[in-house]
Amino acid sequence: MKISVIIPVYNAEKYISQAVESALQFKEVYEIILIEDKSPDNALQICQELAEKYDQIKLYQHPDKGNHGAGASRNLGLEKVTGDFIAFLDADDYYLPNRFDAEKELFKNPDVDGVYGANGVQYYSEKAREQFYPIYKDKLDTVYKKTNPEDVYLGLINLRGTFGLIHLDALTIRKSALSKMSKMFETSLRLHQDSEFVIRLAYYLQLYTGINDKALALRGLHEDNRITKVDSGKINPATTRVLLWRELNNWAKNEETIPEDVKIHINRMLRSFEIAIAPTFKKWGLIAKYLITDYPSIRSGLYNINFRSALI
Repeated sequence: MKISVIIPVYNAEKYISQAVESALQFKEVYEIILIEDKSPDNALQICQELAEKYDQIKLYQHPDKGNHGAGASRNLGLEKVTGDFIAFLDADDYYLPNRFDAEKELFKNPDVDGVYGANGVQYYSEKAREQFYPIYKDKLDTVYKKTNPEDVYLGLINLRGTFGLIHLDALTIRKSALSKMSKMFETSLRLHQDSEFVIRLAYYLQLYTGINDKALALRGLHEDNRITKVDSGKINPATTRVLLWRELNNWAKNEETIPEDVKIHINRMLRSFEIAIAPTFKKWGLIAKYLITDYPSIRSGLYNINFRSALI
């Protein structure tokens, strides 16, 4: 295997060396693509030093040397890779020694487009642990049971009950399979662009379950994480999910091969989050409208709004 690891780098001077060295431990890692995204700290200099030290590292910035976000940085990385397989790693995360154990076997089957596993948690400070342990504890980000590739995207859009999720750190893709995708990461999303990408990926590609009961990588939690600002309540999570589901809804409307009932479900997921962020005086009217117009679907269990949380 020749694996290209894409690492977007922003404000990660404390962590990027650890991330890089965790990827270098594997003989299968053919190259590491660092995309430095105009960090306000000293990350660029550290990336330059790493590129000088290790032949496998290739360092890039955006053509205008500006800040474009993780999605655009990953897209640039995808343009630069030369390996046969693609893996991702956030600059403040790191791989564990078992990261590619399942991949080495599963990718012997040419029908396997991608393999996903489990991601764990690493608290970088006691303050981070105190702040975020009630949310994340020591649980795994994972798909909870082995799933047929045809059902993965249905699980990710909440049509298979309690399903779990696929974290980019634990996802490996056959490069040639990406030709099935007309678009890579959605650059308009500053948060959840990875979730949006993985859902579309699971629709077009055959993704197989690898090691889903043990961590393959650790997600670093610290006070400067962008997503933890959402999870800690500094940003209304429903607001960011409206943008995610709006993007998915636009995709579904324009994809003729998606079944109609799935399109309806995606649209209703969007509407449920729109209710959650609507001003309180509008919510009762919206909920009453949806109860009247969507009552058959609500009875069937296809559309499941948490009305209590929507009113908070």
